Amino acid sequence: MILCVAEKPSAGRDIAKVLGANTRHDGYMEGNGYCVTWTFGHLCALYDPHEYNEQWKGWNMSSLPMIPERFSIKVSGDEGVQKQFNIIKQLMSQASEVINCGDPGQEGELIQRWVYQQAGCKVPVKRLWTSSLTEEAIRNAFKQLKDQSAYQHLYEAGLMRAIGDWLLGMNASRAYTLKYARGVGKDRNILSIGRVQTPTLALIVKRQQEVEHFVPRTYYELKTLYRDTLFSYIFPKDIKDTKDAKDAEADEELRGFATLDEVQAVIDNIKNLPLQITSVEKKKGTEFAPRLFDLTSLQVECNKSYGYTAEQTLKLIQSLYEKHVTTYPRVDTTYLSEDIYAHVPKTLEGIKDFFPEVQPLLGLKADGKKGAGSLPKSKKVFDNKKVTDHHAIIPTGQRPDALTEQEKKVFKKIALRFIAAFYPDCEVSNTTVLAKAGDHNFKVTGRQVLVPGWRAVFAKNTDNSENTENSENSENSEGTNTLPDFVKGEQGPHEPQLKEKTTTPPKYYTEATLLRAMETAGKTVDDEDLRDAMKENGIGRPSTRAAIIEKLFQRKYIERKGKAVHATALGIDLIAKIISPLLMSAELTGRWEKKIRMIERGEYEAKDFLAELKQMTTEVVREVKADLAGQPCPLCKQGRIIRGRTRYGCSRWKEGCTYAAPF
Repeated sequence: MILCVAEKPSAGRDIAKVLGANTRHDGYMEGNGYCVTWTFGHLCALYDPHEYNEQWKGWNMSSLPMIPERFSIKVSGDEGVQKQFNIIKQLMSQASEVINCGDPGQEGELIQRWVYQQAGCKVPVKRLWTSSLTEEAIRNAFKQLKDQSAYQHLYEAGLMRAIGDWLLGMNASRAYTLKYARGVGKDRNILSIGRVQTPTLALIVKRQQEVEHFVPRTYYELKTLYRDTLFSYIFPKDIKDTKDAKDAEADEELRGFATLDEVQAVIDNIKNLPLQITSVEKKKGTEFAPRLFDLTSLQVECNKSYGYTAEQTLKLIQSLYEKHVTTYPRVDTTYLSEDIYAHVPKTLEGIKDFFPEVQPLLGLKADGKKGAGSLPKSKKVFDNKKVTDHHAIIPTGQRPDALTEQEKKVFKKIALRFIAAFYPDCEVSNTTVLAKAGDHNFKVTGRQVLVPGWRAVFAKNTDNSENTENSENSENSEGTNTLPDFVKGEQGPHEPQLKEKTTTPPKYYTEATLLRAMETAGKTVDDEDLRDAMKENGIGRPSTRAAIIEKLFQRKYIERKGKAVHATALGIDLIAKIISPLLMSAELTGRWEKKIRMIERGEYEAKDFLAELKQMTTEVVREVKADLAGQPCPLCKQGRIIRGRTRYGCSRWKEGCTYAAPF
């Protein structure tokens, strides 16, 4: 008998149907020489501290850091989980071969491997790998089974992630709670520290402090009206010769004047002079269709358009995957592998009744040729070098029947992006007009859509609930600004216009912008190619970021105010207590994340990373133990030691205590 182990009952039933294992039993299906069973997600977990060492049961600083000589796993104590594990163990003892049918990723591999270890699996194990749960995809995947050893690096990466989270989470949470938390014993407020959650919280707190401490500045904007067109003032290149360099940089950033006298002097100088057109430059340009979705970009788009939380979107796309209408969702690439190209016509055929935009593509052949009758094949869509284990999220071609209203909205976004990828590029004309009044320069730009191309896909599909103004890809907004036909050398009267403006603070994070910040380790990046290059240094995985954000909400470290995400007093207080840069830095955590990905590719040894983990954990605990903050002042004996930027001091420094010590 061959035993197949899926990650969920629903996936197990899909696999059983393909294999002809149609006889139902308690916890598994049987037939045609196969048994198909399933886990319920995480059946196994790492030991709790006291299961390694009885002395670690109580919380005390002397027992830290807690670093087991060898990490061990256990089956969850839940009665239902224990029952299902025993079913798997019994079937495994009777099997001649096991096929790992877990979710195709780090987490899925780890879940399965731990179950096999605990069940004492002695028979050969093969791996089923599929990005779709359609019958055709499952059949094809069974024809391409690989030995479990081919995925050893994937397992090691998942294992190091789990161990890293245990080491840092368990030790840092205990150390910071014992050192800084209010209350005693059962009344003590537990401070939760996590490898990903703490730098994420630090991002939110930092942005909130930037907003709240922002000091607005008044500046003045100068424009002039000529032929019903507003030209913007261009600051002279030698502005730094006439002003302090710092002020000049600020003015250039503001695109305005710092004082009313300055701008008024310019207006007085030019108001009686004609405005002359000095340059008219027109350039034809091309706009490519929006990238296909990875999980993060889908979560970002659904948050902007519908206000869905990252967790909501993940659940919805997971449901669409389990209903066989979209491919595997927990991906971080926006590209397709080249073998998908041949299947595109069939996929389009499957959704043609739901999307009229498919019609112009029907009948086109996937032959890779250019011209009429051939389906376009762009490197911006199909690129094997940009795809590892999984490709971008796309429709499978199955009819999207029986979907909830929320699922329909998510599916529609995925389908329209997929369809648009095979439409022509959008052709635009960009016009730049330069003008001059005396010695002062002005500029206006315009843009006109010449051939809509892929924009036609989105033109009639603007949902009333969408916030297209701030949409990441501006799919539904053409943003045209057609200018009059200006001619170089023409001139005439104009009307200078002055506006007083005030600088605005940065915006609070929304879940959409927070997901992007996690993806790029806190850096603001708009360019998609650059963002792709930074993904390896992002914090968390696409599949875990939603859960991390949700955990921060549950622990009341952050809260929602409309779409904005705010840190609570509890969250701000926690970050104020953190002294280790490792725990707060998105960049440092991103480097750690990159090494886990290198382990997955076989480019870094798991044992070396484990040694780093142990060293980092030891250092974090050492820093907490060595921190003097809160202790009685050794000089005046009345105050408490407080932490400054680089030195300790006494809380009674205003009363004259001179105690100071470097970190």
